[in-house]
Amino acid sequence: MYLCLRAAHYCRAVVHGVRQAARYHGDQAVEPGMLDFAVNVRASGPPSWLVDRLTARLGELGHYPSATDTDRAVRAVAARHRRGPDEVALLAGGAEGFALLPNLAPRLAALIAPSFTEPEAVLSAAGIPVEHVVLAPPFALSGARVPEAADLVVVGNPTNPTSVLHPVDQILALRRPGRIVVVDEAFADAVPGEPASVAALSLPDVLVLRSLTKTWSLAGLRVGYALGAPEVLQRLTARRAHWPLGTLQLEAVTACCAPDAVAEAQAGAQRLAVMRAEMVAGLRAAGVDVVDGHAPFVLLRVADAELARKRLDAKAIAVRRCDTFVGLNGEYLRAAVRPEWPLLVEGLR
Repeated sequence: MYLCLRAAHYCRAVVHGVRQAARYHGDQAVEPGMLDFAVNVRASGPPSWLVDRLTARLGELGHYPSATDTDRAVRAVAARHRRGPDEVALLAGGAEGFALLPNLAPRLAALIAPSFTEPEAVLSAAGIPVEHVVLAPPFALSGARVPEAADLVVVGNPTNPTSVLHPVDQILALRRPGRIVVVDEAFADAVPGEPASVAALSLPDVLVLRSLTKTWSLAGLRVGYALGAPEVLQRLTARRAHWPLGTLQLEAVTACCAPDAVAEAQAGAQRLAVMRAEMVAGLRAAGVDVVDGHAPFVLLRVADAELARKRLDAKAIAVRRCDTFVGLNGEYLRAAVRPEWPLLVEGLR
């Protein structure tokens, strides 16, 4: 009896530890005054034109969000991705899309790993069986062995934290009868031309989650959306509270999906790609192993990641630890692409 109780206590402790790891995010590594390479959000803040548009709506916060604002936001997203309005569901940040996944009632969820940990946290909390499909370096999807029984598969593209961009044909190869494939495209608009995006494909079994918080520096506002078949979106959002998005969130979605804003995001993605190439070259010149990728962050491999992170922390430089990601050991760190990257290289050197 005593041994059984100890075993049960141990199992609960392990589960608690796993959930804690799944809920660890880069912002927890950043203290005031630190140079932040741990969070993948546009470092310069939202552009002035976007701040002006949001500020202009502050006087309306005494009113409930209107159906007109919701309709405008939905139509802006639909036009941006050449989808029908009924193929769009607005979200309070891309993370809300993961929080709603249990509504799809999968029998077995397969999570392509290493990847963003929120799906594991919400699905496990809902009592849904989860199986990790761990990709070996260089983390190509072509090597994935997804259980045939999985009726829900979640994959990031480009994947956080590996930064690997999976080809469209490899994403679509995950499809099976009776299965829904969820593609996390939170960083897709940071890749020039969005070459691997499936957001514009109207498929009955592919659900795309998008975030507007990274490119537009709106992490504190929580804005995003889902794209998918109307029946899937209805199941996904069936249990949401009324007014799931506020007036400022709806205005932000409309503004950031307008043609001029999309063009600005693409120009920013081009500049980011140039900066990323320079950062990677600098890191490699310093003897740091960098995983090939295309996202606005880089995955580094160092001999002792915990020690390196602590020494960088002492220099007021924050990077993202990676031992909380399934499939990564104590040899990896993630760093956002920022213009101050030479300071990171010097710190690592």
